[in-house]
Amino acid sequence: MEAAAWDEMALVGVVARTHGRHGEVVVKPETDFPEDRFAPGGTLFLEGMPAPRPLRIRDLWFHGDRPVLSFEGIRTLDDAEALRGAQLRIPEGALLRLPDGAWYEHDLVGCAVRTVGGGEVGTVAAVEGPHGARRLLVAVEGGEVDVPLVEAICVEVDTAARVILIDPPEGLLEVNR
Repeated sequence: MEAAAWDEMALVGVVARTHGRHGEVVVKPETDFPEDRFAPGGTLFLEGMPAPRPLRIRDLWFHGDRPVLSFEGIRTLDDAEALRGAQLRIPEGALLRLPDGAWYEHDLVGCAVRTVGGGEVGTVAAVEGPHGARRLLVAVEGGEVDVPLVEAICVEVDTAARVILIDPPEGLLEVNR
């Protein structure tokens, strides 16, 4: 897998901490497909100069729901400690194709949010919450508004046009400002 520019890569995990003494790290996954994304033999990238630095995955196992990874060339606790807090990314072209009605977070961030009545709400700043309870954090004048990422409210998501149309229940936009 060839490295792309760092800003053109998708976040798939963050190194949370070391595990053991042999260079393993616990990863906070930022993917719904950790078994596929962190499979042995795969390549992840760290931010580096002048280009992102590749890390080849040697082994994967799970501690609860968190992946524990070992990488080629990372053999000691000190090597692993140097990775703490590092973002793990892949080129966007390596992302799995999602079914209709599903989106990657990076596709939603930056989208304009409008009501079905034509009102401007703001711009998606982040997507938060666990799977099944995701919400859009929409930057608005003077703060943020949480908008549940559910079909009944987010009635149209057009990532190509960078627009999300919402039909918020009465008071939603005012109550959580």
